[in-house]
Amino acid sequence: MKLLKYVLIFLIINFGALAFGNWLMDDGPQTKWYITLNLAPWTPPGWVFGAAWTTIMFCFSIYMAYLYKLKANALVISLFSVQFVLNVIWNYIFFNQHMVGFGFTVIILLTLVVAIFTVLFLKEMKVKTILILPYLIWLGIATSLNGYILFNN
Repeated sequence: MKLLKYVLIFLIINFGALAFGNWLMDDGPQTKWYITLNLAPWTPPGWVFGAAWTTIMFCFSIYMAYLYKLKANALVISLFSVQFVLNVIWNYIFFNQHMVGFGFTVIILLTLVVAIFTVLFLKEMKVKTILILPYLIWLGIATSLNGYILFNN
């Protein structure tokens, strides 16, 4: 029962982060600024982003619930908090403020934090590590998209 409680808590926190980040980007992908950018040829259609982030946050919430139940320590909470902040502020930095270079730095840091989660807790999480892989893979794609925009606009 405790695990389900943690899953629900992390679902609320993670989907809250998505909602807050979405609010901060202020129609970013629909703005003239974004639409007129030279986007990477591998940029997926808009609906893919929503589907990807929904899947990622479901999986990551379950991952975090297991990890928190296993190891509710300062390191886990700190890494999660840094991940949360980086995830949310990227939307504002990139879409709202059009600071593509700074956004690229933030998304690289976010990718590193998620990679640290993946590697650092692999031994404890074992097969449950698969739950964080969609997040890590998507960040690789998102980082390449941000990088393409930075170097081609």
